[in-house]
Amino acid sequence: MQEIPEKGFKFINEINQICNNTKPFLEKFPENTDDNYGYYPLERPLMKYLNYGIIILDKPPGPTSHEVVAWVKKLLNIDKAGHGGTLELYS
Repeated sequence: MQEIPEKGFKFINEINQICNNTKPFLEKFPENTDDNYGYYPLERPLMKYLNYGIIILDKPPGPTSHEVVAWVKKLLNIDKAGHGGTLELYS
C-alpha cells in the first residue's frame, strides 16, 4: 500500500484528535494527486475561504441580522455577504 502523505492528512489527524478517534485511517485506493488543483485544508489561502466559504457567527442579541452582515462586509472589506437561517433567539 502507498504511503499516506503526512501533509495531506494533517487536517484529518487533527480532527481525529479533537473527536478522540483512535481508529487508524485506512486508504483503500491510493491515488496520486496534482497539487496544482485545489489546496490542503490547512494550507488554503484566507481569500479562498472568504470567496467560497461560510463564516459561522453567533449573533449577539440587539443588532439586526442586516446590521451584522454590514459589519462583516466592512470588517473583511468584501462586497458580498449574506445570512441564512434564523438568527434570532427567543426564549
